[in-house]
Amino acid sequence: QVQLVESGGGLVQAGGSLRLSCTASGRTFSTHTLAWFRQAPGKEREFVGNIRWSGGSPDYADSVKGRFTISRDNAKSTVDLQMNSLKPEDTAVYYCAAAAPFKLSVGMSRSSYVYWGQGTQVTVSS
Repeated sequence: QVQLVESGGGLVQAGGSLRLSCTASGRTFSTHTLAWFRQAPGKEREFVGNIRWSGGSPDYADSVKGRFTISRDNAKSTVDLQMNSLKPEDTAVYYCAAAAPFKLSVGMSRSSYVYWGQGTQVTVSS
């Protein structure tokens, strides 16, 4: 079982930036597709973006495309979410998630991800 821990959340003004990090336990980090989700109060947990174990460009939700960037460092077992041009509607708890090892065709659905972190709060003020 993979354990994920998020960090880097906080309070930021609209238009500002934050960088979230997710650190994973174990030795199989490079075999998992990693994703970021977020959940605002009273809403469903929604997909933000992911980066596949097999490489290639990350995928992003339309709401964050062009503003957020996902990167991973397999040597450090980390995946980061760089958030720029933040908006109040970005306010949510942000979660790191991992798919099963070597899983192909991992999409945007929560059901694709079986390992989850505890989340980190991001609050964007106007």
